[in-house]
Amino acid sequence: MQGNLNGGYVWFDPIGLHIMPGQTVRWINHDPGNAHTATAYHPTNFQRPQRIPETAQPWDSDYLMPGETFSFTFEKEGVYDYFCVPHEQAGMVGRIVVGTPKDVTWKNDADLPKAALDAFPSVHDILARGRIHAESAQ
Repeated sequence: MQGNLNGGYVWFDPIGLHIMPGQTVRWINHDPGNAHTATAYHPTNFQRPQRIPETAQPWDSDYLMPGETFSFTFEKEGVYDYFCVPHEQAGMVGRIVVGTPKDVTWKNDADLPKAALDAFPSVHDILARGRIHAESAQ
């Protein structure tokens, strides 16, 4: 989790990540001026559309102050999209691909801000590169 000094630009880095089932991801807030969250797209999280596998457990880090961390273990194969609660409108989103999922089609794109939709790296690119950093996703 990062941001520029005036808070005008915020991002996750990496924005795209490929891992295997059972691996744990840790988010660290490296932004000295903002609190951030790592929150799964799921109806239990602020009634957001579901963009994680059907049987996967959703997560919400709650607000992380500068220097704080949050970890989550991904058990199910699939594509997991997540966002920062206060910065979703600014396109602060990320995507984690677990294993080699077969179906990665979302039916609820209209429910997301345009900045968020524009920010997600493709599943194909994540699988090909393993990790996509924020500056290379554009």
